[in-house]
Amino acid sequence: MTHANVGFAGLGAMGRGMARNLHKAGLLQAVWNRTMTRADELAAELGVAAATDPAALARECDVIVLCVAADDDVLAVVDALLPGLRAGALVIDCSTVSADTAREAARRLAARGAEFLDAPVSGGVEGARDGTLAIMVGGTEPAFARALPTLQAMGRTVTHFGPSGSGQAAKATNQIMCAGVIQAVAEAMAFAKSQGLPLPRLIETLGKGAGSSWYFVNRAPNIVRDAFPAGFRVRLHEKDLKICRDMAAQSGVELPVVEATLSQYRELIAQGHGDEDISVLFRLKDALFAAAAAQSGGKSHAPA
Repeated sequence: MTHANVGFAGLGAMGRGMARNLHKAGLLQAVWNRTMTRADELAAELGVAAATDPAALARECDVIVLCVAADDDVLAVVDALLPGLRAGALVIDCSTVSADTAREAARRLAARGAEFLDAPVSGGVEGARDGTLAIMVGGTEPAFARALPTLQAMGRTVTHFGPSGSGQAAKATNQIMCAGVIQAVAEAMAFAKSQGLPLPRLIETLGKGAGSSWYFVNRAPNIVRDAFPAGFRVRLHEKDLKICRDMAAQSGVELPVVEATLSQYRELIAQGHGDEDISVLFRLKDALFAAAAAQSGGKSHAPA
């Protein structure tokens, strides 16, 4: 089944790229953003409507895609959509929130005869721009089948995991893996720097080795440039890891890598790095080696 039109709410770093890809697929009808100037600018660029509020967006569109920052934002936008929802509307939430929030959004929309999918994404701003996101989906099979044209316009890998909340559980799994990867890359690169290795050459070589990853290839160059522009902000990953921690706590389990990363993120945020990319974690690891060198009188442990 194809969609007559799609509306998009939430035009941040990820949302703008996703909306552009929906437009390329001929699906985008209208956009909305809390900061209206951003919606007006993108609407003018793409030749679509800029809705004045979520209810107006819902009146324009059969399918509404959300991409906002936090649990409260998702529920607030869902509530704001309700007065304008068309009969049988489908709401697809690509935000990263808790599974409980996804189930609550589904409940509120079902009470108005609308369908809901939690469909968080992974792949960074590059994936949003290029339409290559991995999209993890929770909800009913019929709603998933109906959403496929929309989801495939934004992502390369689209997978249905089960009922409402399953997409968010899959994304939480991804965020735990990300915590491990960023810890390993930051620590390894700080070690390499302490050994006097040429970092650009090292990145090029290890990027083709068994320890490589998307994150290493795409974010380790930030370390060489000593610049950490927001691809995935520290404060947003902190928010996601708190969700992971709380979900694990429901099973009575603590996640050591998540706890360590949260502690270090708190330190980075206190230092003013909360809106930089998560690769800025390197600075904390590098500081450990710098402090050790200072204690040893500045002697390098790099091979002679």
